[in-house]
Amino acid sequence: MQKIIIIGAGLCGTLLAIRLGQRGYEVQMYEKRGDMRKEGVEAGRSINLALSHRGLMALEQAGLADAVREYCIPMKGRQIHTLAGQSFHSPYSGRSADYINSVSRSGLNIALLNEADKMDHVNIAFNHKCNGVNLDVGTANLVNLESGKNFTDEGAVVIGTDGAGSSVRRSMMGQTTKLRFHYEQSFLEHGYKELTIPPGPNGTYRIEKNALHIWPRDEFMIIALPNLDGSFTVTMFHPYGGEYGLDNLTTKDKVAAFFKKFFPTLIPHTPDYLEDFFKNPTGTLGTIRCAPWQAYGRTLVMGDAAHAIVPFYGQGMNASFEDVRVFDDILDANEGNWEKIFKEFQTARIENARAIGDLALDNFYEMQDKVNDEVFIKKRNLERQLEDQFPDYYSKYSLVTFQPKLPYAEAMARGRRQDEFLMELCAKEELPDLEKVMEAVRSLS
Repeated sequence: MQKIIIIGAGLCGTLLAIRLGQRGYEVQMYEKRGDMRKEGVEAGRSINLALSHRGLMALEQAGLADAVREYCIPMKGRQIHTLAGQSFHSPYSGRSADYINSVSRSGLNIALLNEADKMDHVNIAFNHKCNGVNLDVGTANLVNLESGKNFTDEGAVVIGTDGAGSSVRRSMMGQTTKLRFHYEQSFLEHGYKELTIPPGPNGTYRIEKNALHIWPRDEFMIIALPNLDGSFTVTMFHPYGGEYGLDNLTTKDKVAAFFKKFFPTLIPHTPDYLEDFFKNPTGTLGTIRCAPWQAYGRTLVMGDAAHAIVPFYGQGMNASFEDVRVFDDILDANEGNWEKIFKEFQTARIENARAIGDLALDNFYEMQDKVNDEVFIKKRNLERQLEDQFPDYYSKYSLVTFQPKLPYAEAMARGRRQDEFLMELCAKEELPDLEKVMEAVRSLS
């Protein structure tokens, strides 16, 4: 019944609280924002998430996977929409069981909060801001934003799951020399803007339901993910600069002209795109890396607080949920020794977090530039044939997304070797038979 303080009641923190509560720990969570179940979610910042095998494996460990699937819509592949008005489907895998799931960030967070509320040993305090952590003693300095009262709470340990702007991580940064703390933050020259495709008549879907839709246009792109009510959450990923950059799309006339030129087939499905564009905020897209993740065996960061990534591999949430699963496994073997638990967790995760951060950046350029490329399309078709015929073949995407027991770093290394070989092969006019291709791929491992 040791007391654990968790700062941040987002997806990672709430799943962690549930799992620790299931183990019998007393868990006190503090969340800066209000309760989204009562106050709603800020418009324009609800990018849908792609829940895949890694995230589901972590939810399964907490006994929540079946309940969460009720909030999900399977997406079997990418639906590519060309500027010429053509549309084609690109399956994620040659295996029918390999697909990802569209899920609302807020809907999933609410489901986890509801589950946490059922637990005797878990308490959540909303509207409580953390102003820092005393790293070596396990205390958090807090303020109740409703009353203005400042106070300190103490636990056996403090775990920061408070996102990219983590106050717990900032406390670590305040001891850079002592902890030999390394921090790096980088941003894309792109931001994002959220739009909406509303439901069709009687809640029907205006475009294919079971796909992740992409309108790739070289320097910019739009994606759309389905929601349970028949709508789609549409996200523009767009540069700030240039003739068509966000900094220059300053009037409704300019935005309308831009959409007519580059996304004419999307306009009929987004009747309020102009209103959404100017009403919703512009979000930034960045990567955060740091080390160490723990201090003195009393304080730890995980999830986005330790390794925020851009959303282009659909693995941000999955990686955070995997943090919880790996932490839980390490806790099994070392319960009671927090310093050893924290250090082993850090060792197990830092390299893999860096790998998925790199892969997410890779996939940004792939989705933006390559999904229309003839050689790339030829490679994807070859990969699907290999997956269909050889059970031991997994593309780089499949290794990351559908092989949850394979560490991200290993999936990246194997996948990149395969990608390089297959792209060179597909640049040639004639391909050898599949048996020879697979024999060569196996030799790369």
